[in-house]
Amino acid sequence: MTLSVVIVGGLHSDARRATVAHLLADVPGSVVLHHDLATAAAGTVVRTIRDATGVLAAGEAPLVDDCACCALREDLVPELRRLADDATTRLAIVELWDSVEPRAMAEVVVAGGLTVTGVITAVDPALLLPCLGNGDDLADVGLAAAATDRRTVADTFARQLEYAPVLALVDSPEADDEDRELLAQLHPTARRVPVPGGHPGGPAGVPTSTPARADASVAASGARSELASAALAGFDVEAAAAAQHPACALLPAEADAHGVSTLVWHRRRPFHPERLYTALEDLTCVAARSRGRFWLADKPDTLLHWDAAGGALCVESAGPWLASLPDAAWEMVPPVRRAAAALDWHPEHGDRCQHLVFTSPGLDRDGLERLLESCLLTDAEYAAGRDAWKRLPPAFDTLLEV
Repeated sequence: MTLSVVIVGGLHSDARRATVAHLLADVPGSVVLHHDLATAAAGTVVRTIRDATGVLAAGEAPLVDDCACCALREDLVPELRRLADDATTRLAIVELWDSVEPRAMAEVVVAGGLTVTGVITAVDPALLLPCLGNGDDLADVGLAAAATDRRTVADTFARQLEYAPVLALVDSPEADDEDRELLAQLHPTARRVPVPGGHPGGPAGVPTSTPARADASVAASGARSELASAALAGFDVEAAAAAQHPACALLPAEADAHGVSTLVWHRRRPFHPERLYTALEDLTCVAARSRGRFWLADKPDTLLHWDAAGGALCVESAGPWLASLPDAAWEMVPPVRRAAAALDWHPEHGDRCQHLVFTSPGLDRDGLERLLESCLLTDAEYAAGRDAWKRLPPAFDTLLEV
Protein backbone atom coordinates (compact mmCIF):
# COMPACT_ATOMS: atom_id res chain seq x y z
CA MET A 1 0.00 0.00 0.00
CA THR A 2 1.44 3.38 -1.05
CA LEU A 3 1.64 5.93 1.76
CA SER A 4 -0.31 9.14 1.16
CA VAL A 5 0.98 12.31 2.81
CA VAL A 6 -1.21 15.30 3.63
CA ILE A 7 0.30 18.48 5.02
CA VAL A 8 -1.78 20.47 7.49
CA GLY A 9 -0.46 23.86 8.54
CA GLY A 10 -1.43 27.32 9.70
CA LEU A 11 -0.80 29.85 12.44
CA HIS A 12 -4.29 29.21 13.83
CA SER A 13 -3.09 26.36 16.00
CA ASP A 14 -6.46 25.40 17.51
CA ALA A 15 -8.04 25.25 14.06
CA ARG A 16 -5.11 23.17 12.86
CA ARG A 17 -5.43 20.69 15.72
CA ALA A 18 -9.17 20.37 15.17
CA THR A 19 -8.54 19.64 11.49
CA VAL A 20 -5.96 16.99 12.34
CA ALA A 21 -8.32 15.37 14.87
CA HIS A 22 -11.01 15.10 12.21
CA LEU A 23 -8.64 13.55 9.70
CA LEU A 24 -7.49 10.98 12.25
CA ALA A 25 -11.11 10.01 12.85
CA ASP A 26 -12.02 10.12 9.16
CA VAL A 27 -9.27 7.98 7.62
CA PRO A 28 -8.59 4.48 8.97
CA GLY A 29 -4.87 3.74 9.23
CA SER A 30 -3.87 7.39 9.59
CA VAL A 31 -1.17 8.76 11.89
CA VAL A 32 0.05 12.27 12.69
CA LEU A 33 3.71 13.24 12.46
CA HIS A 34 4.49 16.49 14.26
CA HIS A 35 7.77 18.32 14.94
CA ASP A 36 7.50 20.81 17.80
CA LEU A 37 9.89 23.68 17.17
CA ALA A 38 9.03 25.39 20.48
CA THR A 39 11.86 23.40 22.10
CA ALA A 40 14.49 24.83 19.74
CA ALA A 41 15.90 27.09 22.47
CA ALA A 42 17.01 23.91 24.25
CA GLY A 43 18.82 22.76 21.09
CA THR A 44 16.38 20.11 19.84
CA VAL A 45 13.15 19.59 17.94
CA VAL A 46 10.70 17.16 19.54
CA ARG A 47 9.09 14.66 17.18
CA THR A 48 5.89 12.79 17.97
CA ILE A 49 3.91 10.20 16.03
CA ARG A 50 0.38 9.49 17.15
CA ASP A 51 -2.88 8.00 16.01
CA ALA A 52 -6.43 8.51 17.23
CA THR A 53 -5.66 6.60 20.45
CA GLY A 54 -2.59 8.57 21.51
CA VAL A 55 1.20 8.87 21.11
CA LEU A 56 2.86 5.92 19.36
CA ALA A 57 6.43 7.19 19.40
CA ALA A 58 8.45 10.24 20.40
CA GLY A 59 12.01 11.38 19.82
CA GLU A 60 14.28 14.34 19.29
CA ALA A 61 16.11 15.77 16.31
CA PRO A 62 19.12 18.04 16.95
CA LEU A 63 19.22 21.51 15.44
CA VAL A 64 21.01 21.90 12.12
CA ASP A 65 23.16 25.04 11.91
CA ASP A 66 21.20 26.48 14.85
CA CYS A 67 18.02 26.21 12.78
CA ALA A 68 14.95 24.30 13.98
CA CYS A 69 13.31 24.37 10.55
CA CYS A 70 16.45 22.86 9.00
CA ALA A 71 16.26 20.04 11.56
CA LEU A 72 12.65 19.47 10.52
CA ARG A 73 13.64 19.28 6.86
CA GLU A 74 16.31 16.67 7.53
CA ASP A 75 14.18 14.56 9.86
CA LEU A 76 10.87 14.64 7.99
CA VAL A 77 11.55 12.37 5.00
CA PRO A 78 13.32 9.57 6.94
CA GLU A 79 10.40 9.44 9.38
CA LEU A 80 7.88 9.36 6.55
CA ARG A 81 9.82 6.55 4.87
CA ARG A 82 9.64 4.54 8.08
CA LEU A 83 5.89 5.04 8.10
CA ALA A 84 5.73 4.01 4.44
CA ASP A 85 7.44 0.72 5.35
CA ASP A 86 4.64 0.04 7.85
CA ALA A 87 1.97 -1.63 5.76
CA THR A 88 -0.75 -0.63 8.24
CA THR A 89 -0.30 3.13 7.72
CA ARG A 90 -2.47 4.51 4.93
CA LEU A 91 -2.19 8.26 5.52
CA ALA A 92 0.58 10.29 7.16
CA ILE A 93 -0.76 13.63 8.38
CA VAL A 94 2.18 16.04 8.67
CA GLU A 95 1.00 18.61 11.18
CA LEU A 96 3.30 21.60 10.78
CA TRP A 97 4.35 23.71 13.72
CA ASP A 98 2.73 27.15 13.84
CA SER A 99 5.05 29.25 11.65
CA VAL A 100 6.33 26.52 9.31
CA GLU A 101 5.21 27.21 5.75
CA PRO A 102 3.65 24.37 3.73
CA ARG A 103 5.39 25.06 0.44
CA ALA A 104 8.87 24.25 1.73
CA MET A 105 7.69 21.05 3.40
CA ALA A 106 5.65 19.85 0.40
CA GLU A 107 8.69 20.31 -1.83
CA VAL A 108 10.93 18.44 0.66
CA VAL A 109 8.51 15.51 0.82
CA VAL A 110 8.13 15.24 -2.96
CA ALA A 111 11.90 15.56 -3.49
CA GLY A 112 12.22 12.64 -1.06
CA GLY A 113 10.26 10.41 -3.42
CA LEU A 114 7.01 10.41 -1.42
CA THR A 115 3.49 11.29 -2.55
CA VAL A 116 1.76 14.42 -1.25
CA THR A 117 -1.98 14.02 -1.83
CA GLY A 118 -3.10 17.22 -0.15
CA VAL A 119 -2.01 20.51 1.42
CA ILE A 120 -4.46 22.06 3.87
CA THR A 121 -4.24 25.31 5.81
CA ALA A 122 -6.53 25.44 8.83
CA VAL A 123 -8.23 28.79 9.40
CA ASP A 124 -10.40 30.39 12.04
CA PRO A 125 -12.14 33.12 9.97
CA ALA A 126 -12.49 35.35 13.05
CA LEU A 127 -8.67 35.50 13.30
CA LEU A 128 -8.09 36.23 9.62
CA LEU A 129 -7.92 40.02 9.78
CA PRO A 130 -6.04 40.13 13.13
CA CYS A 131 -3.37 37.86 11.63
CA LEU A 132 -3.09 39.81 8.37
CA GLY A 133 -2.80 43.02 10.36
CA ASN A 134 -0.14 41.72 12.74
CA GLY A 135 3.22 43.15 11.71
CA ASP A 136 5.08 41.68 14.70
CA ASP A 137 8.22 39.71 13.96
CA LEU A 138 7.81 35.98 14.61
CA ALA A 139 10.79 36.22 16.96
CA ASP A 140 8.91 38.73 19.13
CA VAL A 141 5.98 36.33 19.64
CA GLY A 142 8.06 33.19 20.14
CA LEU A 143 7.39 31.69 16.71
CA ALA A 144 10.71 32.11 14.88
CA ALA A 145 12.04 28.93 13.29
CA ALA A 146 15.68 30.04 13.42
CA ALA A 147 17.84 32.75 14.95
CA THR A 148 17.94 34.43 11.54
CA ASP A 149 14.17 34.22 10.96
CA ARG A 150 13.02 37.75 10.02
CA ARG A 151 9.48 36.89 8.93
CA THR A 152 6.41 38.57 10.42
CA VAL A 153 3.12 37.07 11.60
CA ALA A 154 1.26 38.70 8.69
CA ASP A 155 3.47 37.69 5.78
CA THR A 156 3.87 34.14 7.12
CA PHE A 157 0.13 33.68 7.49
CA ALA A 158 -0.52 35.14 4.02
CA ARG A 159 1.79 32.58 2.41
CA GLN A 160 0.31 29.72 4.43
CA LEU A 161 -3.16 30.77 3.33
CA GLU A 162 -2.47 31.38 -0.35
CA TYR A 163 -0.34 28.29 -1.07
CA ALA A 164 -2.84 25.68 0.09
CA PRO A 165 -5.52 24.59 -2.40
CA VAL A 166 -7.70 23.52 0.54
CA LEU A 167 -8.73 25.67 3.51
CA ALA A 168 -10.20 23.90 6.54
CA LEU A 169 -12.54 26.39 8.22
CA VAL A 170 -13.44 25.83 11.85
CA ASP A 171 -16.92 26.68 13.07
CA SER A 172 -16.16 30.01 14.76
CA PRO A 173 -19.10 31.86 16.37
CA GLU A 174 -17.02 35.08 16.37
CA ALA A 175 -16.72 35.10 12.57
CA ASP A 176 -19.08 37.29 10.54
CA ASP A 177 -19.91 37.82 6.87
CA GLU A 178 -17.03 40.27 6.45
CA ASP A 179 -14.52 37.70 7.72
CA ARG A 180 -15.84 35.03 5.39
CA GLU A 181 -15.91 37.41 2.43
CA LEU A 182 -12.34 38.54 3.11
CA LEU A 183 -11.23 34.91 3.04
CA ALA A 184 -13.13 34.26 -0.20
CA GLN A 185 -11.54 37.27 -1.90
CA LEU A 186 -8.00 36.53 -0.69
CA HIS A 187 -8.07 32.98 -2.05
CA PRO A 188 -11.03 32.64 -4.40
CA THR A 189 -9.87 29.36 -5.98
CA ALA A 190 -9.46 27.49 -2.69
CA ARG A 191 -11.67 24.58 -1.76
CA ARG A 192 -13.19 25.59 1.59
CA VAL A 193 -14.08 22.68 3.86
CA PRO A 194 -16.04 23.23 7.11
CA VAL A 195 -14.62 21.62 10.25
CA PRO A 196 -16.68 21.85 13.47
CA GLY A 197 -15.09 22.18 16.85
CA GLY A 198 -12.38 24.85 16.64
CA HIS A 199 -11.31 27.16 19.46
CA PRO A 200 -10.36 30.87 19.19
CA GLY A 201 -6.72 31.86 19.37
CA GLY A 202 -5.13 34.85 21.09
CA PRO A 203 -6.50 38.39 20.86
CA ALA A 204 -3.76 39.64 18.53
CA GLY A 205 -4.23 36.87 16.00
CA VAL A 206 -1.33 34.86 17.45
CA PRO A 207 -2.41 31.30 18.25
CA THR A 208 -2.72 29.96 21.75
CA SER A 209 -1.04 26.74 22.82
CA THR A 210 -4.16 25.11 24.27
CA PRO A 211 -4.68 21.67 22.68
CA ALA A 212 -7.88 21.28 20.71
CA ARG A 213 -10.37 18.60 21.80
CA ALA A 214 -11.35 15.74 19.55
CA ASP A 215 -14.95 15.47 20.73
CA ALA A 216 -18.22 14.08 19.47
CA SER A 217 -18.38 16.68 16.70
CA VAL A 218 -15.77 14.62 14.83
CA ALA A 219 -18.62 12.32 13.88
CA ALA A 220 -20.21 14.96 11.62
CA SER A 221 -20.36 12.80 8.53
CA GLY A 222 -20.63 15.57 5.94
CA ALA A 223 -17.50 17.41 7.10
CA ARG A 224 -15.73 14.11 7.63
CA SER A 225 -16.15 12.82 4.10
CA GLU A 226 -15.35 16.19 2.49
CA LEU A 227 -12.21 16.68 4.57
CA ALA A 228 -10.94 13.16 3.87
CA SER A 229 -11.67 13.63 0.17
CA ALA A 230 -9.70 16.90 0.14
CA ALA A 231 -6.75 15.27 1.91
CA LEU A 232 -6.55 12.49 -0.67
CA ALA A 233 -7.51 14.43 -3.80
CA GLY A 234 -3.96 14.84 -5.13
CA PHE A 235 -1.46 17.68 -5.20
CA ASP A 236 0.89 19.00 -7.91
CA VAL A 237 3.89 20.65 -6.26
CA GLU A 238 5.15 22.22 -9.52
CA ALA A 239 1.76 23.73 -10.35
CA ALA A 240 1.47 25.06 -6.80
CA ALA A 241 4.86 26.75 -7.08
CA ALA A 242 3.92 28.30 -10.43
CA ALA A 243 0.70 29.64 -8.92
CA GLN A 244 2.80 31.60 -6.40
CA HIS A 245 5.43 32.92 -8.82
CA PRO A 246 4.84 36.65 -9.39
CA ALA A 247 5.15 36.24 -13.17
CA CYS A 248 2.23 33.83 -13.42
CA ALA A 249 0.52 33.92 -10.01
CA LEU A 250 -3.19 33.19 -9.80
CA LEU A 251 -4.09 36.58 -8.34
CA PRO A 252 -7.58 37.42 -7.04
CA ALA A 253 -10.14 39.04 -9.33
CA GLU A 254 -12.18 42.22 -8.85
CA ALA A 255 -14.76 41.87 -6.09
CA ASP A 256 -16.87 44.00 -3.76
CA ALA A 257 -19.21 42.46 -1.17
CA HIS A 258 -19.99 42.58 2.57
CA GLY A 259 -17.74 45.61 3.04
CA VAL A 260 -14.70 43.91 1.50
CA SER A 261 -13.19 44.96 -1.83
CA THR A 262 -10.51 43.69 -4.17
CA LEU A 263 -9.04 46.17 -6.62
CA VAL A 264 -7.14 44.77 -9.59
CA TRP A 265 -4.91 47.47 -11.09
CA HIS A 266 -3.43 46.69 -14.50
CA ARG A 267 -1.51 49.24 -16.58
CA ARG A 268 0.92 49.28 -19.54
CA ARG A 269 3.05 52.24 -18.47
CA PRO A 270 6.09 52.07 -16.13
CA PHE A 271 6.29 53.61 -12.69
CA HIS A 272 8.44 56.65 -11.99
CA PRO A 273 10.83 55.14 -9.39
CA GLU A 274 11.06 58.21 -7.16
CA ARG A 275 7.31 58.91 -7.01
CA LEU A 276 6.49 55.27 -6.35
CA TYR A 277 9.10 55.06 -3.60
CA THR A 278 7.64 58.15 -1.93
CA ALA A 279 4.17 56.56 -2.00
CA LEU A 280 5.22 53.15 -0.64
CA GLU A 281 4.09 53.70 2.93
CA ASP A 282 0.61 54.81 1.89
CA LEU A 283 0.28 52.00 -0.64
CA THR A 284 1.41 49.40 1.88
CA CYS A 285 -1.00 50.48 4.61
CA VAL A 286 -4.09 51.07 2.44
CA ALA A 287 -5.04 47.36 2.30
CA ALA A 288 -4.87 44.31 4.53
CA ARG A 289 -3.17 42.42 1.70
CA SER A 290 -1.62 43.41 -1.61
CA ARG A 291 0.57 41.55 -4.08
CA GLY A 292 1.51 41.31 -7.71
CA ARG A 293 4.20 42.33 -10.18
CA PHE A 294 5.34 45.74 -11.33
CA TRP A 295 7.65 47.59 -13.70
CA LEU A 296 10.02 50.46 -12.91
CA ALA A 297 11.03 52.78 -15.74
CA ASP A 298 14.72 52.72 -14.76
CA LYS A 299 14.79 48.90 -14.60
CA PRO A 300 13.09 47.86 -17.85
CA ASP A 301 14.40 44.28 -17.82
CA THR A 302 13.53 43.37 -14.22
CA LEU A 303 10.19 41.91 -13.15
CA LEU A 304 9.60 43.13 -9.60
CA HIS A 305 7.51 41.34 -7.00
CA TRP A 306 5.17 43.27 -4.65
CA ASP A 307 4.16 41.45 -1.45
CA ALA A 308 2.54 43.36 1.44
CA ALA A 309 0.70 42.40 4.63
CA GLY A 310 0.56 43.70 8.17
CA GLY A 311 1.75 47.16 7.14
CA ALA A 312 5.05 45.78 5.82
CA LEU A 313 6.14 45.52 2.19
CA CYS A 314 8.63 43.17 0.56
CA VAL A 315 9.89 44.20 -2.87
CA GLU A 316 12.30 41.91 -4.69
CA SER A 317 13.48 40.99 -8.16
CA ALA A 318 11.71 37.96 -9.66
CA GLY A 319 14.03 37.66 -12.63
CA PRO A 320 13.70 39.11 -16.13
CA TRP A 321 10.60 39.98 -18.08
CA LEU A 322 10.35 37.52 -20.96
CA ALA A 323 10.43 40.43 -23.41
CA SER A 324 14.00 41.15 -22.29
CA LEU A 325 15.23 37.62 -23.13
CA PRO A 326 16.59 36.48 -26.50
CA ASP A 327 14.26 34.19 -28.43
CA ALA A 328 16.52 31.18 -27.85
CA ALA A 329 16.07 31.50 -24.08
CA TRP A 330 12.30 31.09 -24.29
CA GLU A 331 12.65 27.32 -24.72
CA MET A 332 14.09 27.17 -21.20
CA VAL A 333 11.09 28.97 -19.70
CA PRO A 334 8.28 26.82 -18.25
CA PRO A 335 5.15 26.68 -20.46
CA VAL A 336 2.98 28.22 -17.72
CA ARG A 337 5.25 31.26 -17.66
CA ARG A 338 5.10 31.63 -21.43
CA ALA A 339 1.31 31.34 -21.34
CA ALA A 340 1.05 34.04 -18.66
CA ALA A 341 3.30 36.34 -20.68
CA ALA A 342 1.21 35.79 -23.79
CA LEU A 343 -1.91 36.97 -21.94
CA ASP A 344 -0.16 40.23 -21.01
CA TRP A 345 1.69 40.74 -24.29
CA HIS A 346 1.91 44.26 -25.69
CA PRO A 347 3.31 45.03 -29.19
CA GLU A 348 5.81 47.54 -27.78
CA HIS A 349 6.51 46.44 -24.21
CA GLY A 350 6.00 42.68 -24.37
CA ASP A 351 4.93 41.26 -21.00
CA ARG A 352 6.08 44.31 -19.04
CA CYS A 353 3.12 45.67 -17.09
CA GLN A 354 1.71 46.69 -13.73
CA HIS A 355 -0.51 44.01 -12.20
CA LEU A 356 -1.21 44.75 -8.54
CA VAL A 357 -4.09 43.46 -6.44
CA PHE A 358 -5.29 45.06 -3.19
CA THR A 359 -7.80 43.34 -0.87
CA SER A 360 -9.24 44.80 2.32
CA PRO A 361 -12.36 45.70 4.26
CA GLY A 362 -13.20 49.38 3.77
CA LEU A 363 -10.85 49.78 0.81
CA ASP A 364 -10.74 53.33 -0.59
CA ARG A 365 -10.74 52.21 -4.20
CA ASP A 366 -10.91 55.70 -5.76
CA GLY A 367 -8.17 57.12 -3.56
CA LEU A 368 -5.96 54.09 -4.17
CA GLU A 369 -6.37 54.33 -7.94
CA ARG A 370 -5.52 58.03 -7.90
CA LEU A 371 -2.37 57.36 -5.87
CA LEU A 372 -1.23 54.57 -8.16
CA GLU A 373 -1.90 56.61 -11.29
CA SER A 374 0.15 59.50 -9.87
CA CYS A 375 3.18 57.20 -9.63
CA LEU A 376 3.21 56.34 -13.35
CA LEU A 377 5.29 58.24 -15.87
CA THR A 378 3.55 61.36 -17.13
CA ASP A 379 2.82 61.71 -20.85
CA ALA A 380 5.94 63.87 -21.27
CA GLU A 381 8.13 61.45 -19.31
CA TYR A 382 6.77 58.51 -21.27
CA ALA A 383 7.37 60.25 -24.59
CA ALA A 384 11.03 60.89 -23.65
CA GLY A 385 11.72 57.20 -24.29
CA ARG A 386 13.63 54.37 -22.65
CA ASP A 387 17.08 55.99 -22.70
CA ALA A 388 15.68 58.88 -20.64
CA TRP A 389 13.85 56.47 -18.31
CA LYS A 390 17.09 54.71 -17.43
CA ARG A 391 18.52 58.02 -16.23
CA LEU A 392 15.76 58.54 -13.66
CA PRO A 393 16.85 58.52 -9.98
CA PRO A 394 17.35 54.85 -8.91
CA ALA A 395 15.18 55.19 -5.82
CA PHE A 396 14.73 51.43 -5.34
CA ASP A 397 18.40 50.42 -5.42
CA THR A 398 18.73 50.42 -1.63
CA LEU A 399 15.51 48.50 -1.16
CA LEU A 400 16.58 45.94 -3.76
CA GLU A 401 20.18 45.90 -2.44
CA VAL A 402 21.52 46.59 -5.91
